[in-house]
Amino acid sequence: MLDSIRSFFSQRMKQPSPEIGEHAATERHRLYISACALLLELAHADDEFTASERAHIEAVVRRHLDVDEETAKALIELAELERESAIDLYQFTSLIRDNYDLGQKTLLAEIMWGVVLADGRIERDEGYMLRKIANLLDLKPGYLSEARKRAASKDED
Repeated sequence: MLDSIRSFFSQRMKQPSPEIGEHAATERHRLYISACALLLELAHADDEFTASERAHIEAVVRRHLDVDEETAKALIELAELERESAIDLYQFTSLIRDNYDLGQKTLLAEIMWGVVLADGRIERDEGYMLRKIANLLDLKPGYLSEARKRAASKDED
């Protein structure tokens, strides 16, 4: 799977500057896949992946990774394959936990709340899944609560 990830990023996304190095670039790409897989896990938590959830995830990927629509869709498809073949969330959360700082984790939590709120309702399974992911990321409940408030206020705009 690592080869397909490398191939995807070398064909579709902006190439990293030479000073970053191939290992660091590959690690960053794995982080993108992991974050996207977590968003998809939340979207599927209630067994209904709605069009509004898909649109929200695509918009987030496009905005935060600065990619076009086709590339965003391909990245989501790759993350979906990773999510479906994963035994648990640990492979995604451990990578993010170890590489994201508190600000990045909080932003990811805000984005995750955006996915949960995208269809206009918070299902019990979605709330549980979000708290579980936040716990695996070592994100304290207070930060999760603040992220929810920010996501909800963006939804009202």
